[in-house]
Amino acid sequence: MEAGKLDRRIRLERIVATRDELNSPVEQWLELATVWASKLDVRDSERFASAGVGAEIGTRFQIRHSKAVADLNPKDRLVFDGRAYDIVGVKEIGRREGLEISALARAD
Repeated sequence: MEAGKLDRRIRLERIVATRDELNSPVEQWLELATVWASKLDVRDSERFASAGVGAEIGTRFQIRHSKAVADLNPKDRLVFDGRAYDIVGVKEIGRREGLEISALARAD
């Protein structure tokens, strides 16, 4: 994986169940890692459902493999440029060389 292509800074987050000051269960996103990535927009689309219009952007990010991101999965999310992306899939590149993350974000 060429270092020059990893020109975007992304934050990977994992949802964690905690308790608030009243001991009520609360879910919140905690940072798993902030890493350099390459970005490739692969598609955009609009959906018409229930009298509403929704637009999505499909994007692929590639990052270096590390212990911090080795167990990244679709329950996690990715934040880039202020936009949260739902992770759809994670594929290993080579033998622990990197990870390819397929993600979707709302365009609006």
